[in-house]
Amino acid sequence: MESVVRIRWIGAAGLISVGLVWIGQGLGILRGSSFMVGDSTWAAIGAVLVACGAFVAWLAFRSAPKA
Repeated sequence: MESVVRIRWIGAAGLISVGLVWIGQGLGILRGSSFMVGDSTWAAIGAVLVACGAFVAWLAFRSAPKA
């Protein structure tokens, strides 16, 4: 059971991390030569990823074994 919780935490961290990067690129905070820079569509998609990651983290927290 602990391995499932660990996988959920890792998945949540991955979703949140990627979502934050996409928000940064979409808003033009993170510069580069990507097609995503300055396109607010990617900021919105990133926000959805962050929300999904928060939901997965909530699931992991709920199913974590109690001490």
